[in-house]
Amino acid sequence: MAQAAPAPGGMSRPGRTPEVEGRATDVRARPPDIFDARTHRLARIGVPVVLGMVYGYWVAANNRSGSPITGWNLLLGFVSALVFAVLCMALLALAPRMLREVHALLWTAFVGCAFGFLYAQSGRPVLRAIMISLLVAAATFAAFFYRYYTREDAFGRRIR
Repeated sequence: MAQAAPAPGGMSRPGRTPEVEGRATDVRARPPDIFDARTHRLARIGVPVVLGMVYGYWVAANNRSGSPITGWNLLLGFVSALVFAVLCMALLALAPRMLREVHALLWTAFVGCAFGFLYAQSGRPVLRAIMISLLVAAATFAAFFYRYYTREDAFGRRIR
């Protein structure tokens, strides 16, 4: 028969209640890192560039609204992609050094401005674009502040 062997100190001793014991140390085990340092360095540049290209294409597509592609439309897409990628790389480099509240506010401003500009390119009224981008920014702040509040100390250092 396949039965588990009794563990030492378990329920086998009469008159004694089992005690729940914690770890010897309070250090949490870190999950394995399957990528090497080179892959992480490339991703710090590659991910913002790819996101910037997608964002630039999306801005250009919203701006032309189904009309033929023009040179100005291409320029708008490339400039939007460049600005998005540069700002994203700057935030990835600088924001983790800030306090958790400032860290969340920086990402909130980035997401709110990026969404507002993207939405405004679709030809909607400006006031509507502002209101919707403020709602997106508020949701972003709530999510990022919760994330950083539960994973960082008051000085912005990750809790290990």
